Amino acid sequence: MQALPNILTSLRLVLALFMFLALAAAAGGVPYLNGRLTPEMQFALQRWAVWAFVIAAVTDFFDGWLARKLDAETVWGAILDPIGDKVLVCGAVLGLMALGPQPMVLLPAGLILFREFTVSALREVGAGKGIKLPVTLLAKWKTTLQLTALAFELFVASWGAFGLPYEGGLLEPVSIFAHTLFWLAAVVTLITGAQYWEQTRKALKG
Repeated sequence: MQALPNILTSLRLVLALFMFLALAAAAGGVPYLNGRLTPEMQFALQRWAVWAFVIAAVTDFFDGWLARKLDAETVWGAILDPIGDKVLVCGAVLGLMALGPQPMVLLPAGLILFREFTVSALREVGAGKGIKLPVTLLAKWKTTLQLTALAFELFVASWGAFGLPYEGGLLEPVSIFAHTLFWLAAVVTLITGAQYWEQTRKALKG
């Protein structure tokens, strides 16, 4: 039981990789499979990718909760957890872009990726100088918001794969909700990035 949190975190990494590869294959981005997949197979890959993302996102909550509940917090888990989050988010963003033109998603997606790589660089530089950047409460909510928004965006992008009708007026409100949530996630992401930047600046100045 003590190893369960780390197993869930590792599972998140595996699911993130599968999700990205499935979306890339569905979009025709895998050389050997390009042209060999039927539309039904492409739709199946999109559905599997969405479900893999949802399951991986759920593990993000349970691994941390179980680690605290079982008193099984480890250094390895502390290293893997943020890596798993970033791989999942970045993989979902790239997979989403692979599915086709996403004008309303492009800018917030780019801003989110920019923030994630910047904060990772800040942590690496800070670690070399003995500076720790603790995860803030807003940053935890940021991850939840990102994952929820990306789940809706992937669902909208895979609308046809789930056999949902494009007529009837349902797609438009769901799309607007997904885009709004994703833009909100991008704003919160930038705010947390600015907080980490300020923490690092003060620590280096001190």
